[in-house]
Amino acid sequence: MIIKAVKLFENGFMTQALAFGGEGKDGINPVKRYRSSLQNYVIDTGSEVILVDTGVPSEMPEQVPDEKTMIYMGKKVANYVAALADAGYKPEQVSKILITHKHADHTGELRAFPNATIYAAREECKADELKSFSNVVPVDFTDGAYKNFKASQKIADGVWFIEAKGHTTGNSIVIVEDGDLFYMIHGDVTYTDEALYENKLSIVFEDVKAARETLDAVREFIKNNPTVYLSTHTPLGYENLEEKKVIDLDNPPESKPVGEISVGKATGKYVCSVCGYIYDPAENDGIAFEDLPDDWKCPKCRQGKEKFNKA
Repeated sequence: MIIKAVKLFENGFMTQALAFGGEGKDGINPVKRYRSSLQNYVIDTGSEVILVDTGVPSEMPEQVPDEKTMIYMGKKVANYVAALADAGYKPEQVSKILITHKHADHTGELRAFPNATIYAAREECKADELKSFSNVVPVDFTDGAYKNFKASQKIADGVWFIEAKGHTTGNSIVIVEDGDLFYMIHGDVTYTDEALYENKLSIVFEDVKAARETLDAVREFIKNNPTVYLSTHTPLGYENLEEKKVIDLDNPPESKPVGEISVGKATGKYVCSVCGYIYDPAENDGIAFEDLPDDWKCPKCRQGKEKFNKA
């Protein structure tokens, strides 16, 4: 079994308010930042190549952070197909794609794999990001419990798709068994590993009660099984993978500082940091994003203006 990271963005940041603030702001440090990035993962079982998520759409503009930015993925390393090639794989080799959830930073390049079978929780399949694809198989998690998780679907020998609601109503995680280790590819159950250690929810969820139950289940699994935790939005994801680092919840590592942030020039467009929707004044009667009402919501995911970044 081989697992590799598909690296897309690097040298970004996220605020503690975003990563820790899902159940209240008590104790939140307003200036604390953690490292951020964007990567997805590829699983090579030896007999087939399976992707877990497919990055952002190649045409999505890069973001331009400022003092209000809650999460900045960083500078683009490569588009998804090129990054997959850097990991050693071509689109025609891919037989299956597992989607942790519907957001554009996880589904953006599904169109590059028309011959692969796409698996997603049934609740996610009606989302705009997925409903146009004829090669999507809705998953109902009919294979029963997996360890302490209540519902699962076996995708291949050693590869399990796990129901993990909360971040979205059909959120899922992937667990890969390899020898004595369990690799947990979790999408956005947490945005940074520091939140996992501190038992904190992010502020991005569709069902906070389910998100809490999922994080509790994830932590219970990690306590009882040697787990390498593979995140999407922090370089700790691929660093854990490279080191085969088993998570010890009782002994969190010291956080590394955020590096120098390099940014481009703003275009007047804004990008939703949750779902990837692009607000373009030219397509909205020339109305600048700054002039939208304070209670304006993203047309796709219904998040507020504060979740948008300059592009």
